[in-house]
Amino acid sequence: MRRRNKMESFFAKSIKIASVVAAYWVISISMVFLNKYLLSSKDLKLNAPLFITWYQCVVTVGLCCFLSALSKMFPNHISFPSIKLDMQILKGVLPLSIVFASMISFNNLCLKHVGVAFYYIGRSLTTVFNVAFSYTMLQQSTSVKAIVCCLIIIAGFFMGVDQEGVAGSLSLMGVVFGVMASASVALNSIYTKKVLPVVDNNIWRLTFYNNVNACFIFLPLMLTFGEAGEVWGFSKLRDVTFWTYMTVGGVFGFAIGYITGLQIQVTSPLTHNISGTAKACAQTVIACIYYHDHKSLLWWTSNFVVLFGSGAYTEVRRQEMKVQHTKDMAKIAQKMEEGEDSAEKELISK
Repeated sequence: MRRRNKMESFFAKSIKIASVVAAYWVISISMVFLNKYLLSSKDLKLNAPLFITWYQCVVTVGLCCFLSALSKMFPNHISFPSIKLDMQILKGVLPLSIVFASMISFNNLCLKHVGVAFYYIGRSLTTVFNVAFSYTMLQQSTSVKAIVCCLIIIAGFFMGVDQEGVAGSLSLMGVVFGVMASASVALNSIYTKKVLPVVDNNIWRLTFYNNVNACFIFLPLMLTFGEAGEVWGFSKLRDVTFWTYMTVGGVFGFAIGYITGLQIQVTSPLTHNISGTAKACAQTVIACIYYHDHKSLLWWTSNFVVLFGSGAYTEVRRQEMKVQHTKDMAKIAQKMEEGEDSAEKELISK
């Protein structure tokens, strides 16, 4: 009976993990394809990437307020932090919000100029920038193995850019925005750690304040780049279908934050990275099939090189963290033994 209960528990846990991973894949891939449609569809012909990004931030703020209200009405069923606008917190979060706004802008601008199939390669240097910024800003050294993995990623990136050029579909602007997106993602993770204490280490409260700031940051940018006139003259501004797509895109943007955290929670950070790498591979294949893209063997090789380098870096960091954890535990055990010895000597002396 006990064995049967264990089997049922293991089965239920496996189903939960599989469901969360599947949800992460579906939401993430769907969001990329939907954003690609909104940003560069020939049907819409809307050249306003900042406006699309701004609206997604507005949707996120609205969802945060909505869920906060629901959690007060149904505290036993919905858990969400209380949301209250605080000007001091807004100021404290502002440095991160500037990086955050840059990150989502460059991500969308990259996606606007490159195909979904090339999108992963276009912004594949996040790991490299992570290592560079950790060294320059946080003075954290990196092992030789990790640097080798970064060099593999860089080689795959340049190979992919070269093959995209050979195929005749290379966008230099897309590549530039992809590199800037990679740098912004790396900076975002560093600034997030610094700013989290301002919001009591609550990621949902940080999401709310980040997006409120971003909504105001995008307004002058949209005016500066002439998107106000583009949006005002847009033919489908009163089209319900268009606003449905826009809102769904915002919901997906909000949901990806939740499902990413949930995937890490039910698995591990390492499994999440492996899942993300595998998702990127599947996304590339789906994009090639959906858009009828025919790529060369070298193009596919560049994707494999980047995927291999990213996976190898994840494994190297896992091993390094494991070794560091063992050393930390040994130090704690040693201090406890020294403390017990000193206490024992004190008792003997008395």
